[in-house]
Amino acid sequence: MRDKTTVPEGYLFSRSYTSYLFILLWLLYFFDYVDRMAVVSIFPFLKTEWGLSDAQCGAMVSAVYWAIVLFSFPVSILVDRWSRKKSIGIMAVLWSLATAACAITRNFSQLFAVRAAIGLGEAGYAPGGTAMISAIYPQKRRASMVGIWNSSIPLGMAAGIVLGGVIASHWGWRHVFGIVALPGLIIAVLFFFTRDYKTVQLSKHSENPENSDSLPETGRMTKKEIARSFLGTPSLLLTYFGFAGMMFTSISMSTFLPTYFQRVQGFPLQKATLLASGIMLTSIIGSPLGGWLSDLWMKKRTDARLLLPAISAILTTVFFIAGFHFMKNGILQYIVFLFAGVASIAWASSAISVTQDVVHPGLRAVSYSLCVVVQNLLGSSLGPIVTGMLSDRYGIKSALTLASAMALISFLLFYLGSRYYERDLNKVVKVSLMPEDAPVTRRQLNG
Repeated sequence: MRDKTTVPEGYLFSRSYTSYLFILLWLLYFFDYVDRMAVVSIFPFLKTEWGLSDAQCGAMVSAVYWAIVLFSFPVSILVDRWSRKKSIGIMAVLWSLATAACAITRNFSQLFAVRAAIGLGEAGYAPGGTAMISAIYPQKRRASMVGIWNSSIPLGMAAGIVLGGVIASHWGWRHVFGIVALPGLIIAVLFFFTRDYKTVQLSKHSENPENSDSLPETGRMTKKEIARSFLGTPSLLLTYFGFAGMMFTSISMSTFLPTYFQRVQGFPLQKATLLASGIMLTSIIGSPLGGWLSDLWMKKRTDARLLLPAISAILTTVFFIAGFHFMKNGILQYIVFLFAGVASIAWASSAISVTQDVVHPGLRAVSYSLCVVVQNLLGSSLGPIVTGMLSDRYGIKSALTLASAMALISFLLFYLGSRYYERDLNKVVKVSLMPEDAPVTRRQLNG
């Protein structure tokens, strides 16, 4: 499929082809989270059939994130240095097949191992997809488009939990995995036939866009120089750890809110999962809204990229704690939880853009993979299992209260990062990006 139409300034492809690529990337992220979170809805079935504890159920979610921690960095090197479309296509096929394989497991150990295989497949998708979006859209639209892309996360979580509950209730929990795996497999095959951008050389100095017909001899970055470029960027490092605190809170809530509604408020499984999914579903407002506000605010304040996540983080804690402790069960409490859902993801698109803004364009997938490692090692993988252990000991309400307080740490980290952002942004090497099938002389600046 070739694109012959006019390419707007700052874009890599025509608007129509860019939209097509974006839709595929969005759908893959959506089914990524459907496959990842469908297991949450079958916790009651697993507890009854296999006698699992809350901590073991939480480990089913954590297994995916532990695998992502182990494999995200090496896979991201393939994404940056080999091929975006091939890497993404292969990963999506792998995680879809692993999801289907969950249906034939016979005990906790087997299901845990196959869940880890899902994480292996998903390990490089977030870095690869983020790098693709950063390349095909101009920088001034980066946070907005990343925000729309990330709206697929809560939608996928909600759809996975709701679909899982409906399918398990009607046909049994094993059918859940086979049914949700199929759509992602179809999209993965389509992605192999998309267009990519040329692999970016790791030059030390910025290219001159006014002399785009020549390739300047700038020299390649060494491994030590690459490492120093990451370690010497405070806004980037603080963003990584800010991510971890927010993901600890978000994943803990998505994992155990159905349990909260079932145990504390006495709702049946399907209604409990529906209520929890509604909170996650409402957060789709937060992701694009946060990105749009970030891009808009950045026109007046460069450090808005990290000030907005700081505000989002503190609002997340305030709304969740208010809902758990200062509101009676009912409609008012649920409305407060809906606001918490919006706040709990409004930070993400802006923070993700930071991981792309302040690094060499040839290291964007690696940059986000390091963020994925930190956020999953300290946030997503710990959240469900720690919150599950706290629930076993102190009760689900206390456990979720403590999980929501983790966002306060993120508030501090994002705010500190904002103090360094503009300085770090000005150090970034400017490199032109090209479509993979373009001649060498065709250059499009996409900082």
